Amino acid sequence: MSEIKKLGYFVNGVFKESKTDKYTDAYNPSTGEVIAKVPCCTSEEVEEAIAAAKAAYPAWSATPVKKRVQILYKVRELLYAHMEELTVSVARENGKNWAESEGDVLKAIEGTEQAISAPSLLMGESLMDASKGYDTVSYRTPLGGFAGIIPFNFPAMIPMGWMTPICIACGNTIVLKAATFTPQTCMRIAELYKEAGVPDGVVNIVTCSRNEAEIFLNHPDIAGISFVGSTSVGKHIYSTAAANGKRVQALCEAKNHALVLEDSPIERTAAGIINASFGCAGERCMALPVVVVQESIADQLVAELVKKAKELKVGPAYDKETQLGPVINGKHKESVINWINKGVEEGAELILDGRDTVVEGYEDGFYVGPTIFDHVKPGMTVGDREIFGPVLCVKRVKDFEEGLALMNANPFANGSVIFTQSGHYAREFARHTDGGMIGVNVGIPVPIGMFPFNGHKQSFFGDLHTLGKDGYRFYTERRVGTTRWFDEEEKQNKEVSTWDGTIYAEKSGQ
Repeated sequence: MSEIKKLGYFVNGVFKESKTDKYTDAYNPSTGEVIAKVPCCTSEEVEEAIAAAKAAYPAWSATPVKKRVQILYKVRELLYAHMEELTVSVARENGKNWAESEGDVLKAIEGTEQAISAPSLLMGESLMDASKGYDTVSYRTPLGGFAGIIPFNFPAMIPMGWMTPICIACGNTIVLKAATFTPQTCMRIAELYKEAGVPDGVVNIVTCSRNEAEIFLNHPDIAGISFVGSTSVGKHIYSTAAANGKRVQALCEAKNHALVLEDSPIERTAAGIINASFGCAGERCMALPVVVVQESIADQLVAELVKKAKELKVGPAYDKETQLGPVINGKHKESVINWINKGVEEGAELILDGRDTVVEGYEDGFYVGPTIFDHVKPGMTVGDREIFGPVLCVKRVKDFEEGLALMNANPFANGSVIFTQSGHYAREFARHTDGGMIGVNVGIPVPIGMFPFNGHKQSFFGDLHTLGKDGYRFYTERRVGTTRWFDEEEKQNKEVSTWDGTIYAEKSGQ
């Protein structure tokens, strides 16, 4: 039996014991063991974290950006130095297999490297003599304290790759609401931030329920909120926080589709689909849970998908031979199984059933084997709603046009994928798909960090996406300054024009 840690919250550079009497069990999904007691921080403790961020803001925002990124260089070095430790942490608390857990940490590093570009990406623009004798400059400035609300599925990448690095590189401070099921990796990286030289109060972490998190939506010392989670919660956060004058980026649910045309190489396409569908046990918003395939090759593709899915090794996350790890906990396993049952009830053809999967030696782990439905029809919820588990649905269509229309009918539009060797259809797909992130023969079209994570429709609410130039714009506001220096003649003027000299126009004939 592993040691069960009683976790605290992180404020002003130290971990403190919560005064709450409410704790939630966090599990090792591979074994089913409880590994941590996670506090539901009180409202007062959330307020304490916000106050710490506010107090740290003046000095941190006044720190030259070059100095801020020098500290982030040290963060990057420490993340690499602790790569194995952090990989084990992700695998242990989340259940991703080893390669996926390592990738989670590498994505945190990628976001840190993007933040190190701050001196260039924060640069503004200027124009001398924008009007005669008037110079104009635009520049970006930080806003204050931000809140980050984190899901369980990427304990390193989302809080410490998507949210924190760019936020603090821009001169802001942040309070993170870590996911109750997977807070430990985030907390460990916060310690590395302190070791690198990030001042106390710049990064703070609480764990709490939605009730306490509501404080972020209304608090005058929170300038903006970055959220990743369900669409229903994202809509609420967006509408409430925006109504209170706050910036919001809400990354929500998905039901990504791939369109497979008849010219696709079957084996390579199937391999890409298997990776995208069952990687991270399907617990990622860029998973590929639906394949829309032309009828002419459907039987062939489905047979290959079933073959490859059966070959996946299901096992504990930290076994480097494991290809499909467990889902996050028992409640979520039950939810996924209920969705499979729902698919059967709706009339979809269950051709590979992962409900009764058991891993020898890890019988108490939260395992769901790869599951495939064929002949999923429009209107079946199993093919339209997010399941967030290792369940793949196959929909059959006659041609490109029918497939594209079916895909675009879905309310979610995080990503969309086409497998084809046709440049024409690839181009038409890129032009007309609703997906915000588009893959051509790429099953997981997540862009590198210098581009934004770009969901559309019910998958995203807000104006500015995470990462890329959007990330910098989200965490800063633009200011525009106009300057005039008086010559000797101007010093003597006693009147100023209506537009204070900022209009300069040549009149016709003059």
